[in-house]
Amino acid sequence: MMNNPFPIQNYIHAGNRVHLVGIGGVSMCPLAEILQGMGLTVQGSDISNSKSVQHLTELGIPVSIGHNADNLGDCDFVIRTAAVHDNNPEIAGAIARGIPVYERAQALGAIMQGYPNALCVSGTHGKTTTTSMCTHIFMAAEADPTVMIGGTLPLLHSGYRVGAGNTIILESCEYCNSFLSFFPTVAVILNVEPDHLDFFKDLEDIQRSFRRFAQLTPSSGWIIANADDPGAMGALHALDRPVFTFGIDNPADCMAVQLSYEDSFPAFDVVIRGETYAHVALQVHGKHNVLNALAAAASAYALGISGSAVERGLATFTGAGRRFEFKGTYHGADIFDDYAHHPDELHALLDSLNELNYNRVILAFQPHTYTRTAALFDDFVQELRRADTAVIAEIYAAREANTLGISSNDLCRKIDGSVYCSTLDKVTDRLAELACPGDLILTVGAGDIYRAGEKLLERE
Repeated sequence: MMNNPFPIQNYIHAGNRVHLVGIGGVSMCPLAEILQGMGLTVQGSDISNSKSVQHLTELGIPVSIGHNADNLGDCDFVIRTAAVHDNNPEIAGAIARGIPVYERAQALGAIMQGYPNALCVSGTHGKTTTTSMCTHIFMAAEADPTVMIGGTLPLLHSGYRVGAGNTIILESCEYCNSFLSFFPTVAVILNVEPDHLDFFKDLEDIQRSFRRFAQLTPSSGWIIANADDPGAMGALHALDRPVFTFGIDNPADCMAVQLSYEDSFPAFDVVIRGETYAHVALQVHGKHNVLNALAAAASAYALGISGSAVERGLATFTGAGRRFEFKGTYHGADIFDDYAHHPDELHALLDSLNELNYNRVILAFQPHTYTRTAALFDDFVQELRRADTAVIAEIYAAREANTLGISSNDLCRKIDGSVYCSTLDKVTDRLAELACPGDLILTVGAGDIYRAGEKLLERE
């Protein structure tokens, strides 16, 4: 921003008043609580009321509903969520009055400098699940971590917690280079694939960003990366720093050995540099979750957590919200919901169903953003063809305008037997027609496709 000549660290101290624009968001709400705990006077605004807004109000944090420059009051500085742009009246008002405006990522970066251990989990996919796994492990170890996750974790009944321990665990997103404002002592890179191509130029540009993220770790820190992922290895190629690797198919420092499946759930030994560190029996499906668990175990190892805590923590992890989350049954068909919104995530999700004994897989998919749909169009077609029946909702715009003239109907034309639905109500109607005993119905996407499954269950 043009009006913040001083680093945000100059403002984050007891007694200062901070205004958070978009305070009810999944990452802004815990930020508000942490700042309040540090002795700042916190206030904020959001476009609508919500459970998180109500929670903040109960903590004594005033929240204005709707955005207006008058909401700023006499604040000393402003923090905004990435979804809020310069034309927001509160941002424009702050600039006009000379009040410094900072990004959420900058605030998180400043806060994590107060923790000896900052465990930052990055990657194109798997961040929420792996951050959640880390949380289970550190909670099992009674390490009392502070946690910020981009989703809901049943263990926490939310997506965050404010702890008193020496570790902060953060899901770290590459979009708009947000994670480059962080100060990781442990930087985890799960995978690096083409995504967010409305911001990044290409895969090479994305890899440069992840490389810079890894280089933020101090010399005493850890860079932990997936040896099985070419994108991650490419990003770290010839890095002048040691990299601690994890993997299944390629030689790595941390490996899954004696991998087997018990009732379709993976079980394996975590072997680190030739020695068994833990025996893990997962309660989530899929090879991708074996890799996520290895990343979490490697992170715990790096920070001195016992293997027994890894075993206990992962044994109680049944998934984060919207990660193959069971929602209920309609006419004998099981309904699950998943956040997958990238072809590779769809591939991993569909692969994980191979061990399950359903008659048919009915996939209700909602593409997320026009740019992603256009850039990865052929890959989406290839994955969606794998379902027995694909019901495709219209593209969820998120932050974008449809300047490309693309529609989900374009996908349907390439997928035999698929159904295009212009509204979620039509998705629900079609799922109701299709559902039969023994079917698996998946509602999938990063938008509001989950509502179609919930509406279906309301009809039961």
